[in-house]
Amino acid sequence: MFGNASTGPRTAKVLLTATLASLLSVPAKADTQTYVKAAVEQRYYFQQGQFEGQENSDISVFLEPEVYFSWNDGVDSINVKPFVRVDSRDSERTHWDIRELAWLHVGDEWEMRAGISKVFWGQTESQHLVDVINQTDFVEAVDGEEKLGQPMVQFSLVKEWGTVSAFALPYFRERTFAGLDGRFRGPLRIDTDNPLFESEDKESNLDWAVRYMGYLGDIELGLSYFDGTNREPGFVPAMTGDEMVLRPYYGQMQQVGLDMLAVVGAWLWKLEAIHRETDVEDFYALTGGFEFTSVGVLNSVYDIGWLMEYQYDERDEQASSLGQNDLMLGSRIVFNDIDGTEILIALVQDLDESGVRSGFIEASSRINDNWKWRLDGWFFSSDIPDEPTYLLRRDDYLQFSLEYYF
Repeated sequence: MFGNASTGPRTAKVLLTATLASLLSVPAKADTQTYVKAAVEQRYYFQQGQFEGQENSDISVFLEPEVYFSWNDGVDSINVKPFVRVDSRDSERTHWDIRELAWLHVGDEWEMRAGISKVFWGQTESQHLVDVINQTDFVEAVDGEEKLGQPMVQFSLVKEWGTVSAFALPYFRERTFAGLDGRFRGPLRIDTDNPLFESEDKESNLDWAVRYMGYLGDIELGLSYFDGTNREPGFVPAMTGDEMVLRPYYGQMQQVGLDMLAVVGAWLWKLEAIHRETDVEDFYALTGGFEFTSVGVLNSVYDIGWLMEYQYDERDEQASSLGQNDLMLGSRIVFNDIDGTEILIALVQDLDESGVRSGFIEASSRINDNWKWRLDGWFFSSDIPDEPTYLLRRDDYLQFSLEYYF
């Protein structure tokens, strides 16, 4: 992988060569913009960890600079965004990655992007079923929102009737996982140094995808197809010496995806649905719901949004995701102040098991032009041993972040 201890000399050399080649290709008179985001984060866990070596708190820092070059009146540009984190507790969470290193050329009704980049597909709040281009950086956040940079070539045709994008993905990124001293893990170590692949080409399998995005009246519509290595691994027990470990297994998959967003007055109606085929199973899954916003509640400046989403996976108890028959209820409070203060609180309840639920909170606000604070938290409850949330039942946490932008 690009950004952890398993980075091989060949991969590192390829990345270094690509970085230097991209930077050397930038004309001397290119318009250059530089941004830097840095943060210190303190995370506190409310319960003692399940396994030896886990502690109730840790602190980490990260740095994410970004350099943007543009020339030819903005027709050509290169965006460079590396990322590095140092964690006080988990050696696997101390890692680096190239989030973006991509050249973009904008033509007449078409665009070409090549390099390492991030692509987001999706509309719903509680989970993103259709978002399959980038690999999850799981050591960053348990919600799966943080992604690794993906090598790709993207061609987009931009027309009045919509945008069609084609993706060639020549190199696969393996998922990151917590180490033995980290949280959000099971009793067995995940052996990321010895992954298994269905494809004979392993991480060099050529994945590809296409997506249409357009509008039908007030409805934003996305249709996608992906064929390649499954970003979500299975696990195969194995012995490493005297130690029982889990080897990640990355099979092949084909996925058809649909995402929709309809704006009806103060209502936002959202849907994500997929059909996925793998070597072991075919299944449907969807997440759908709404967000209704009350503007100026009680003649105040505050806006309050009410969210509800239903999560379904026909695999039921065999589903690898947390939401197979679950309901999310939440509220988003927007203060409409100069600091951009917002709070999102949500509860996800399993409709089959009353004792299985989770919840999260996200809050943030600017302090001044350079500083911003964030509060993030996740909470888990499960009394069913074979339910995915059971492994996380003692990993409830709050995280306070102080971010600096310059």
